[in-house]
Amino acid sequence: MLLRMAPDAIARLGTGLTKGSTVVSATNGKTTTSGMIAAALQADGRSPVHNRAGSNMTWGVATALLAERGDEGLFEVDEAWLPKVAHDLKPRLIVLSNLFRDQLDRYGELETLADEWAKLVAAQAGSTEFVLNADDPLIADLGRDADLNRRPGVTYFGIEDPSQALPELQHAHDAKHCRRCGAPYTYERAFVGHLGHYSCPNCDADRPAPDVVAERITLRGMDGSDVSVRTPAGAVELSLPLPGLYNVYNALAALAAAVRLDVSLATAAEGLASTKAAFGRVETVEVAGKPVSILLIKNPAGTNEVLRTLRLEASGQNGAGAGIDLWAALNDNIADGRDVSWIWDADFELLTGAVRRVVCSGTRASELAVRLKYAGIDEGLITVQEDIEGSLDAAVAAAPGRLFALPTYTALIELRTLLASRGLAAQYWA
Repeated sequence: MLLRMAPDAIARLGTGLTKGSTVVSATNGKTTTSGMIAAALQADGRSPVHNRAGSNMTWGVATALLAERGDEGLFEVDEAWLPKVAHDLKPRLIVLSNLFRDQLDRYGELETLADEWAKLVAAQAGSTEFVLNADDPLIADLGRDADLNRRPGVTYFGIEDPSQALPELQHAHDAKHCRRCGAPYTYERAFVGHLGHYSCPNCDADRPAPDVVAERITLRGMDGSDVSVRTPAGAVELSLPLPGLYNVYNALAALAAAVRLDVSLATAAEGLASTKAAFGRVETVEVAGKPVSILLIKNPAGTNEVLRTLRLEASGQNGAGAGIDLWAALNDNIADGRDVSWIWDADFELLTGAVRRVVCSGTRASELAVRLKYAGIDEGLITVQEDIEGSLDAAVAAAPGRLFALPTYTALIELRTLLASRGLAAQYWA
């Protein structure tokens, strides 16, 4: 309603942010990265205006600006809405972490989004600073001009630890061709989807040298990770409470942003160590006396990282070893994307031999069950029950201990609303 009455509300309200604003966007991880930056700023005694509930389109940004008061802003922004919000806010800093194939019926192909982001970066270069992922060729290229010179005010982050590389490129590998000349990239190693060390054999659009670098990484399953990081301001040890290599990338983006925002390395590290899980992003809620760990899945790349973490849990490396219990909910509502064929590009084969039982729920529960069967999970271990509430209760009752919940976006909202109605969690918009 506000934006209907005052289409320029974001621009007008944004003028009150006298110390400027930071905008974060990505296909995967923007909510968590924004939360990590907020934690670093809080450790520094600062409290930005922040759309912390995760409403990341124009109306969510406008609502945060209207509801909160402060002299600096921090906003996660939907990929498609980024150019509009950045135009209106004219942020001090823009953090761009990754582009993965996601909701093609809404966003279109990756190259379309990359082209729109390239126009944005070119238009704001010189007045805005950028933190960019050197390991994503679609993002890294935004930080260079037509002659491949680094634009002023660009900070790159990336991973160097070869022990964390995938044994081979995933078949859902997205960014295959150079944006400059169209030649297929050559990969020395890949870490998450197409994020890794790449080069173009036909031109000089290779991976740029990152400024903020994860040199050594120890993943501790659901317990988080330990990361040794080198930065222009010195070295720092990060102890992250959130699991997975994808959250290492989120932390590197947040650390690079915090330094750009004049937070010391030690203070930023303290803030990152205190980061709380955003709702549905490795959040654990007790249901009927059992822990339910909720991990959002929504596209192949992000889902694969969740599956890698679960495989680590099931392997016994972190004290489990007896198999894991899953509740997975696949919806095909508009906010999820109507096309659920992406589940065939996610490597559910990682769960083969690791699952004790799984309950499939949601509007497309049957399709998910078929996918798991073809992944090699014994169909005798798979139950299909479409309704969210009944299937969750059945899964919790059957699990001897921790249950891992893997919902798509609207299923996550349904789950979180259910838990809030039972008094087990705060409302997700609170």
